[in-house]
Amino acid sequence: MKRMLSGIKPTGRVTLGNYIGAIKPFVSYQDEYEMFIFIANLHSMTIYQEPKELRQNTRDLIALYIAAGLDPEKVTLFLQSDVLEHAQLGWYLGCMVSMGELSRMTQYKDKASKNEVIGAGIFNYPSLMNADILMYDPDYVPVGEDQKQHVELCRDVAERFNSRYSETFKIPEPLIAKVGGRIMDLQNPTKKMSKSDENGKGTIYILDDINVSKKKIKSAVTDSDGHIHYDPENKPGISNLLEIYSILSNRSIEDIEKQYDGKGYGEFKTDLAEVVGNELEKIQARYKEITTGSYLDDVLEAGAAKARPIARKKLSKVERKIGITIKKR
Repeated sequence: MKRMLSGIKPTGRVTLGNYIGAIKPFVSYQDEYEMFIFIANLHSMTIYQEPKELRQNTRDLIALYIAAGLDPEKVTLFLQSDVLEHAQLGWYLGCMVSMGELSRMTQYKDKASKNEVIGAGIFNYPSLMNADILMYDPDYVPVGEDQKQHVELCRDVAERFNSRYSETFKIPEPLIAKVGGRIMDLQNPTKKMSKSDENGKGTIYILDDINVSKKKIKSAVTDSDGHIHYDPENKPGISNLLEIYSILSNRSIEDIEKQYDGKGYGEFKTDLAEVVGNELEKIQARYKEITTGSYLDDVLEAGAAKARPIARKKLSKVERKIGITIKKR
């Protein structure tokens, strides 16, 4: 099987956008690929996290992965901080990337343009991300369009290392979803649905009250022409809702357009609210089942036990090649 790897930060509450863009696709991938999925809690430290909230958000994220349908018997699911080799390889690879390359990364550029106080972690985190990926030699890394540049940097660094020290890392390919890869804010469909939405009106949180989530769908911003047609550039609001409907109902956008041809936005939104509500209801029921006892701790312990030997072997290989160790291993 081809290998696929992904990580997601446990910052903020999990949104419908996270579920559709990152979590749900993995359920279909797990029978097709050898999956390594980690909770990127080291990356969460680039900005201050209230410790109690970080712990809760981390457990919620793990539980929601499983509640959404990921099978720990098929997928290696672990905490990034439980595999210490990530940080060490991140340092080595950080020494192979230039400040110019790091300064071109979107997250840093966005914050720098706003004259915000920026921690060094914001600038350096792509090097840790490179290590996260290259440690496990994945064939594919699923990312949103806005994260593609990180995989491109990772590929550049891998090729640079291989050229300098001999073949060591597999060159990964980004895998970008054609539909659902970037779910937009319900009140401002020109920006991505975010965990850090200030007022929360445009964001649906997976563990929110079902009726609250339905209400947000019904009040989502659309446009004035009333025609249900997929056109992200000219009709971003209704196009975003069509993507949500398509992914959650496992139907094509074209099929949904035909169903609502000549019908208004009100009927469409009401039906979509039910689709969203039914999906969240199933996830929340499963979430309640698996958040009792030691089940989550057992899953993470087993995942880390599988990931550590792979990471140790790769790190040892890197250290031999760069000369950081003087003894044979």
